[in-house]
Amino acid sequence: MARTVLDGELSVRRGTASLLAPARLTPRESKPLSDIDDQAVLRCYTTMIHLYRGHPSKRFIDPAAAVRAALAEALVHYYPLAGRLRAEAGGKLLVDCAGQGIVFAEADANIAVDDLGDVRYPPFPRSEKFIYDDHVYRAPPAGVPLSLPAIIDKPLMFVQVTRLKCGGFTVSQQNAHCICDGPGLAQFWKAVGELARGAGTPSVPPVWAREIINARLPPRPSFAHHEYREPADGRDRFESTPPDDMARVQFSFGPDAIAALRGRLAPGAASASQLDLVVACVWRSRTAALGYEPGDEVRLMMAVNARGRRTDAFGGEIPSGYYGNAFVFVVARCAAGELCGRGLGYAVELIREAKARVTYEYMLSVADLMVLEGRPVIARTRSFGVSDVSHAGFDEAEFGWGKPVYAGVIADAHRGGASFLMRGKNDGGEDETFVGIYLPGGCTARYRMEVEALTTAKNLEEASSAPLALRARY
Repeated sequence: MARTVLDGELSVRRGTASLLAPARLTPRESKPLSDIDDQAVLRCYTTMIHLYRGHPSKRFIDPAAAVRAALAEALVHYYPLAGRLRAEAGGKLLVDCAGQGIVFAEADANIAVDDLGDVRYPPFPRSEKFIYDDHVYRAPPAGVPLSLPAIIDKPLMFVQVTRLKCGGFTVSQQNAHCICDGPGLAQFWKAVGELARGAGTPSVPPVWAREIINARLPPRPSFAHHEYREPADGRDRFESTPPDDMARVQFSFGPDAIAALRGRLAPGAASASQLDLVVACVWRSRTAALGYEPGDEVRLMMAVNARGRRTDAFGGEIPSGYYGNAFVFVVARCAAGELCGRGLGYAVELIREAKARVTYEYMLSVADLMVLEGRPVIARTRSFGVSDVSHAGFDEAEFGWGKPVYAGVIADAHRGGASFLMRGKNDGGEDETFVGIYLPGGCTARYRMEVEALTTAKNLEEASSAPLALRARY
């Protein structure tokens, strides 16, 4: 998808940041994180951004002041977010709740919303200008260990509201991932919006309840958890490529592309979701582009949300209002030769089987593993990570200026090998799924060819000789 570049020089003037405490006194207590929250991979900050247009009825209202006041009210209900992390003996994290506050900054930019161009999907243009990131620790690239001290005794949230010259504004947030996952963070910002519009309390009361996914006594993992086990052979072209030699490739999969992918399933095969089809296509195409040996084990690492599951099938329940990390990682794995040499339905079935493993027992098994093995990190060798954030609810944050023009992550792909999937509408108003990934620069042409082949030609051999009417656009 073509991106529009900002014309002229973008200038953002930021005021002095300050601590924003809850509007009223809140309980003083210590609240342990769950053993799912407490994973090493979540000990970092994530970044989101919302973009809003101006509204005629709000001409004389300062959006920064409105958001600031609503945030202070929301922190009364979500008071652990105003606390600080500390580590107990053995490294277990808990939140010291004493109303210390979050970081809040205001800024002004010399552009209008329309100057940002097409902002349906990430990456968000010039995002670094709209984010207050002093002292904020993000997940490191491949091969660099996570640093616990970087999040200890630090604010758990950093917010910047940037006023635009058209009356619009952005709200950026950096949040300690070990406190909230995507849906949990979206729930918080929905509450901020409700309070900004005059509500007395959030429509969904927040629930802490981190004990529901703690390790058992004694810990007894009941699954193999390959997501935390590196394959025996550590060779990986992706992991050995320096970040500066990576290139980003993006595709949007519209109705024609989905129909073509669905047509590659065997007659009589079980129905596949649109998401599974796209993920199978991207995983297989990426594997082929990286040129792994046929016998190399390759993996698809998926973040699977446990909210909203049927209790009888899931075996437990994540309560409404829970804003902690309610997802686990799960892997589909096979030999590269099998993935690329068999039909697309083979990859779809591996994905379906992997996601079906996620039950309440599986989550407790992950928690057990964290405690038993000292919070191991997820495996990265020949692994492609995906997370669908389309339905997290980021667009439900409304402060009185209407729905956001953009709401979500600032980038859809990371040089460490993970990608966020986004769903929306194409230029014709049709549903589409948008995926960006990073690859070594020399692999991008092969990746494009593989995706195009799966979404157009009847077989891969035709792709090398036949012109392609693109159904997956890049």
